[in-house]
Amino acid sequence: MIIFMKEMDFPLRNQCQRVQNQVTKVNAEKERVSLRCMKALASRGGVDAVSQQMASHPQYLESFLRTQHYILHMDGPLPLQYRHYIAIMAAAQHHCGYLVSLHSAQFLRVGGDPLWLQGLEAVPPRLQHLDQLNKVLAHQPWLTARSHIQALLKTGEQCWSLAELVQAVVLLAHCHSLSSFVFGSGTDVDPDPVPVPLHIAPNGTPPGYCLCDAANGNVSAPPPLTTPSEHTTRRRSLDSSCEMVCLKERIQKSQEEKERGECVLHTQTLQHTDVEDEEEMIYSADPSRFITDPEFGYQEFARREEDHFQVFRVQDYSWEDHGFSLVNRLYSDIGHLLDDRFRSVTTLPSSHGPDLKRAIWNYIHCMLGIRYDDYDYGEVNQLLEREMKLYIKSVACYPDATKTPMCPLPWAPLKPSERIHVNLLIMEARLQAELLYALRAITQYMIA
Repeated sequence: MIIFMKEMDFPLRNQCQRVQNQVTKVNAEKERVSLRCMKALASRGGVDAVSQQMASHPQYLESFLRTQHYILHMDGPLPLQYRHYIAIMAAAQHHCGYLVSLHSAQFLRVGGDPLWLQGLEAVPPRLQHLDQLNKVLAHQPWLTARSHIQALLKTGEQCWSLAELVQAVVLLAHCHSLSSFVFGSGTDVDPDPVPVPLHIAPNGTPPGYCLCDAANGNVSAPPPLTTPSEHTTRRRSLDSSCEMVCLKERIQKSQEEKERGECVLHTQTLQHTDVEDEEEMIYSADPSRFITDPEFGYQEFARREEDHFQVFRVQDYSWEDHGFSLVNRLYSDIGHLLDDRFRSVTTLPSSHGPDLKRAIWNYIHCMLGIRYDDYDYGEVNQLLEREMKLYIKSVACYPDATKTPMCPLPWAPLKPSERIHVNLLIMEARLQAELLYALRAITQYMIA
């Protein structure tokens, strides 16, 4: 009987192996179908340019779109108009015309007051009060303090509730980091950029300098790089979020609209374009209208001869042990969605291995004043060439192309998906850094 069972075990193994192979093929086919859906929608203008860039990583894209849809459209303490206006304020800090115009159009679509688009002086005082926290998180997040939180939560008619402020912080950090991706991926390239030397940052410090360099004796300024001579024209769309589960329905809807020859536009605020030529519609808005302190920008967190600020040590306050639970408690489910984004981007397949991904992540956090005691920062200089560090710092710290033209991404042999992967890592590392500073300040306010 035992011998018979052993003989029967071989066909059973073969059958299990066949089933496993079929499951693998099904999962691969689902991923290919998702990518084809994204491309089909993109060809009809049904997906925004950011999603088109991310389509080479469909698993991450799904996580990104789910999070973005949740914070912009699902249940939450902030009205829809406020959410899109906060997104405008955040994107304007980096002069990201793509996102400013996109959210301006969506702001009007959800019933926002057109007068608000004239600038911050036209909005309610409570939104004006958010400007200080907005610019600090965007450019020097290590300055975020309990006093910023206290000023917004103080009693009065124009005060914020704690739940509202947490959603606003998530929106600000999301759009700041998304602006980095937009510029890094070339989605919002100014056709006539202002010529500024690439090796000089807006505040006169070399882009390649950070705590990692100081710790390893690398303090010399990098050589200047040449400015790219050609730029691709940006493509724009109204839809900044769409869920993967709706892709097929939207493809069908787009096809039906194309057959009927119908294209409904808001004639007062949107530019009219030809759908058959795959042109896109956009509301034009000047980002400078929403900036009150244009001189405020990124500065080196610390230099060897002047260390004014205390280093943020992850061992004392981390996303996993502190930030996740706090944000999830004050803004239901957002912690899980954000955590899924962080995990998705770090587990994407890459030909360069996990060490390089961690070096990129930790290098960005290092430039923003966040340190890991268990990491050898010498690996940053070993794994990242100077040109790569220049690129990462440009995208993460001052992506505004009107101030500093974007350094070209090195590693010419990189596949397009690998280049997008680098920009995704930059975006998510910056997002987590801003959230850590803001949530730590909120924690300090709560326990004071």
